[in-house]
Amino acid sequence: MNSNKRNIVQWLAIMLCMVLLLAACGNDGNKGKETNSQAVNEQSNDVESNNEQSADEGSTEDAAQATVYPLTVTDISGQEVVLQEQPDAIVTLVPSETEIAFAVGAGDIVVGVDEYSNYPEEVASIAKVGDMTTNIEAVVALNPDLVLANSGMNTEAVGKLRELGMVVYSSNPLTYDETVAHIEQVGVLLNKQADAQAVANNMKQVKTDIETKLAGVEQRSVYLEFSPGYTVGSGVFLDDLVTIAGGINVANEQPSWYEVDGEAIIAKNPEVIIYPDFGEEQSSILAGIMSRPGWDVIDAVKNDRMVMVSNDPLVRVGPRLVEGLQEIAAAIHPELFN
Repeated sequence: MNSNKRNIVQWLAIMLCMVLLLAACGNDGNKGKETNSQAVNEQSNDVESNNEQSADEGSTEDAAQATVYPLTVTDISGQEVVLQEQPDAIVTLVPSETEIAFAVGAGDIVVGVDEYSNYPEEVASIAKVGDMTTNIEAVVALNPDLVLANSGMNTEAVGKLRELGMVVYSSNPLTYDETVAHIEQVGVLLNKQADAQAVANNMKQVKTDIETKLAGVEQRSVYLEFSPGYTVGSGVFLDDLVTIAGGINVANEQPSWYEVDGEAIIAKNPEVIIYPDFGEEQSSILAGIMSRPGWDVIDAVKNDRMVMVSNDPLVRVGPRLVEGLQEIAAAIHPELFN
């Protein structure tokens, strides 16, 4: 990626988080996938003499067992993370990690969250530790046993916290399946395997049900715009959701998020346009789409197949991504899912 494109992606990541309350975006998808495959390590079925245990985000066979501490895992950054005992206090630096912690039954040990964490409602009363810029002093003051972070959005904070001796586990799921695996992994870290497995199993089942319903159904071309003037390319979880939901992302020839080429989208002629609900009286994204020269000839515009979907569940790689998948499927194939 040249420097200009990198600057665009970095700027977009900041803008999306400010506007969308986004958990994780704006990273080079191909690089993230490559790192994912390198960082995941196999969970051991045996406890070593020193009672250390390794865990694999993709392994579920030991999910019903209690975590044995000390626990040693390797996170997405390649960092070895050691938990001497079950965490009693954790801090989450992005909304997706906050939602995962609550979903796996660990909400009672969350002592600090980022400013954008707004779900579930219990987070309103939890101490805030910064927004796009993590307040390092605030995190340290809470004295957490573990900090859950995103390697793309919290890179600087992760480094600083580790320098101060904080135990930080960073992740960066880029697909639906990676999100499910990460939820299972958090269950291992926090000794909440049963709850984590229940969440993961539901997400897997919903995906299977959707794929079964779509068997033999022709895919439909889809254009996504989740920030004004920017679309979603390959290597991003939204692109993955479109594929699972029976669509073809017309912008997937480029990776990550990038600025819309209006003429290129006209040429692709998507059958469906999907955009998020920002809670505005009139959608700024829809207004932009309707005002673009030549877009009135696009099938999705001519046939009024421009569909608004919920924002937060679709821009956070956490347990509510399953709801986002269901919305995307209904947007693309309403005759099957509405």
